[in-house]
Amino acid sequence: MSPLVENLIKLYIPLIGWTLLGWSISKFLIGTLLPKNISAYLGKTLFMFGVPISIVAFLRKTDLSGGIWIAPLTAWIAIAVGAAFAWTWIDLGVSDERLRSIARGLNPALEGPQNVPASESKWSQPTQGSFMLAMMCGNTGYLGFPCVLGLVGEDYFGWALFYDLLGSAIAVYVVGVALASHFGSSDKQEESVLQRTFKATRNNPAFWSLLFGLGFRYVPLPDTVETTLYNAAWTVVRISLVLIGIKLSELKTLGKLKKASTCLLIKMLLVPLVVGTGLMFFGIDGPPRLVMVLQMSMPPSFATLVIAQAYHLDQDLAVTSLALGSIVLLCTLPIWVWLFGA
Repeated sequence: MSPLVENLIKLYIPLIGWTLLGWSISKFLIGTLLPKNISAYLGKTLFMFGVPISIVAFLRKTDLSGGIWIAPLTAWIAIAVGAAFAWTWIDLGVSDERLRSIARGLNPALEGPQNVPASESKWSQPTQGSFMLAMMCGNTGYLGFPCVLGLVGEDYFGWALFYDLLGSAIAVYVVGVALASHFGSSDKQEESVLQRTFKATRNNPAFWSLLFGLGFRYVPLPDTVETTLYNAAWTVVRISLVLIGIKLSELKTLGKLKKASTCLLIKMLLVPLVVGTGLMFFGIDGPPRLVMVLQMSMPPSFATLVIAQAYHLDQDLAVTSLALGSIVLLCTLPIWVWLFGA
């Protein structure tokens, strides 16, 4: 058995297994033996305590040399490239709708309604917002970390961490919210970009655990404490996969499959291929490049659905992109390991 296949099997077994466990818990235990809001409590616990503990633990085994600050820069480049591709596709779709509308006006005999309301348009403002949001905001934390740890190892976890905390996490709550407020509507009072950036940093324990972990990694610990901390970190990884399974089971409807497929094609295939290949020309290859490509190729995060709901975007598109992307990930991981894992 080749190392590629062996590594993928070692990743897929826990990745699928723990996610299915979460799905099963949601279907058979929540509402009977477990409270209905357990996923909310579990998510808050991971956010406040679990993820910070895992960051501190894995940082102790991570190599932070070799230009690791390139990781967040690459995250923002990937977001910009994806946004350019997505906006081009949306513009083509909107232009096509306008041409059809003009054609119907010139020839009323053509099939279809002559005037399509904006809310029913194939590329309405809410649909455009959900398309851009799902394409730009990936699940680089709860799902990206386990994939990187399983396929690349702990030595390069820092690249995934910096990509997530200084790239994806800020993009979700700054760029993502800005997009949602532009394409959707909300009853909340709008904040400036500076205010959103400050709040996203201040209210995220992961940022503070990163700062603490950078210094704490040099503090010697007894072997027993080190082992306990390390095991606790891996337990957090497994619980995060269980939470993903629970969240996936809570998704009710799937619609807009065609647009969701296009969105995922851009986010999970085109952007990693283009940006990952481009990194080669800057002398970045090997495990660091693979880590960043894996992070780029993650499916949309659950935060995209939360933002879509808060700003009245196209929730059907957000849900479908999220669910379909989680399945597509199992098919795309071998591609990136084969192309960039040498």
